[in-house]
Amino acid sequence: MTTAYSPPAYITFTGIDRADLLPGMLALSARYPIEWGVLFDLAQEGAPLFPSEGVRRVLQSAPLRLSAHICGAAARSIVETGDAALDLAGFCRVQINHGRAGSSDSEIHNSALFGARHGVRAALQCQGDFPTDARVDWLYDVSFGTGVRPATWPAAKAGLPFCGYSGGLGPDTVFDTLRKFEIGAGAAYWIDMESGVRTGNRFDLAKCEAVCSIVFDGPQP
Repeated sequence: MTTAYSPPAYITFTGIDRADLLPGMLALSARYPIEWGVLFDLAQEGAPLFPSEGVRRVLQSAPLRLSAHICGAAARSIVETGDAALDLAGFCRVQINHGRAGSSDSEIHNSALFGARHGVRAALQCQGDFPTDARVDWLYDVSFGTGVRPATWPAAKAGLPFCGYSGGLGPDTVFDTLRKFEIGAGAAYWIDMESGVRTGNRFDLAKCEAVCSIVFDGPQP
């Protein structure tokens, strides 16, 4: 279904993993509503997509909108116990990537509790219609960083929690894809992309800028 274009509240570019990107991130953030997604997983720390502790601390000290995308053992600890030993100073949102099978009532409760303990809003992933449970925000995600673009997208209706979309978004797809979102009057949403803003598995700020220009400056999709 095609609806009148409604721009996202912001774009999340996930997978920041290098400190040398910071000047460009600051310049781009001064022009557009951007959130920079930082992936957490101790088992993968320092690998592409997962910054080292030193890089993470540089990012956390910068005047940027940041979200912590928590994976692996820490994510499992959060949904099971409501806690994990993480330094989240500087982050304004947490996304708990604990699995693809959805979230139980206790997992939603523990995720919301974890976010509240850190003074931020928590988000979980869904693979169907956006849930009505307002304890957390919801990201529609069937891609999990692989660049798979869904054939259909759930509607973001007024009265739902804050909802986001991800999956195969990037400079070459975002124009056409945003036309397909059904955004209800009064509803807000965000979009998230990871593999679509990498080149040779390196984070590519030029692709981020291209996406922002298409979404916020160009002719309406």
